Amino acid sequence: MSAQEPLTKSSAKRMGRGYIASIAMRMFEDRLTLFVAILLGAIVVLVTFAPLFATYDPYAGSVLKRLAPVATEGHFLGTDEGGRDLWSRILYGGRLSLLVGTLPVAIALAVGGTLGMLAGYFRGIINTAIMRTTDVCYAFPSILLAIAIAGVLGSGFRNAVIALSVSFVPPIVRISESVTAQIRHYDYVEAARASGASALTVLRRQILINAIGPLIVYATSLTSISVILAAGMSFLGLGISPPEAEWGSMLNGMRQAIWVQPLNAAIPGAMIFVTSMCFNLLSDGLRRAMSVRA
Repeated sequence: MSAQEPLTKSSAKRMGRGYIASIAMRMFEDRLTLFVAILLGAIVVLVTFAPLFATYDPYAGSVLKRLAPVATEGHFLGTDEGGRDLWSRILYGGRLSLLVGTLPVAIALAVGGTLGMLAGYFRGIINTAIMRTTDVCYAFPSILLAIAIAGVLGSGFRNAVIALSVSFVPPIVRISESVTAQIRHYDYVEAARASGASALTVLRRQILINAIGPLIVYATSLTSISVILAAGMSFLGLGISPPEAEWGSMLNGMRQAIWVQPLNAAIPGAMIFVTSMCFNLLSDGLRRAMSVRA
C-alpha cells in the first residue's frame, strides 16, 4: 500500500492484526520478557483463584502456632504473628494488592490519556488550562500527593484507589499530550482533517490508535510503582486495614517479628518486590517489541 493510497477499514484491521502479531512474536523471542510474563501470569492465576490453592482459612489464627517457621508441617511458608497460614494470606492478600496496584493506573490512563490527547490536539486555551493544572500537581511527588489525599479521605480500598488514581493522572497527561502533539502533524492526520473528518473522529481513528502503544508501555511501568505505593500506604495504615489480607498491611504486621522469624517477615515484601519487578521488566519488553528498530 502506497503512502497516498487511502486506508480502508478492512486494510486497517489487517495492519492492526499484523502489528499485534509482530509484537507478540518479538516478545516471545525475548526470553527475559517471556519468563517475566509467565511468572506474572502465574501470580495472577494463583491470587485470582486463591480459594483453589489456599490450604487454610487466611483469617483463622491460632495462638499456639504463632510465627511457625518456614517448612513447618502443614505450613510450608510458616505462619504470621496471629498464627495464620502465610501461604493462604499471601494468595488472598495478592488479590487486593494487585487490584489496588492496577486499578488506579487503569483509571488514570483513561482520564489522563483523554485529557492529554485533548490538550495535544486542540492546543490553545485548552492546552494551557490542562497542562498548567498538571504542572501544579507536579509540585507534589506522587507518593506525597497520594498520602495527603488518603489522609483526608481516610483508609480503605476505595479511598486508596482514589488517592493513587489522582496522583497518577498528571504524568499520564504529560505523556499523552507529548505523543499527541507529535502525531497531529503527521500526513495522515492532516489528510483526515482536510477530508472533513470531525475532531472526535480524528482523535479516535488516527490519534488514539497511534498513541495507545506508548501509553500502554508507560502505564505498565507505572503499575510497577503503583504496586509499591499501594503496599506502602497499607503499611502506613492509609490503605487496606487489618484484618484484611494485603501484602503491605501483612508486612506492617510482621515487622515486629523480624527479630524472631526474619524469613517469615520478609515473604510479603518479597512478593511486593517480585510483582513490581515483573511489571517493570514487562514494560521494558513491550518497549523493545514496539520499537521499529526491533
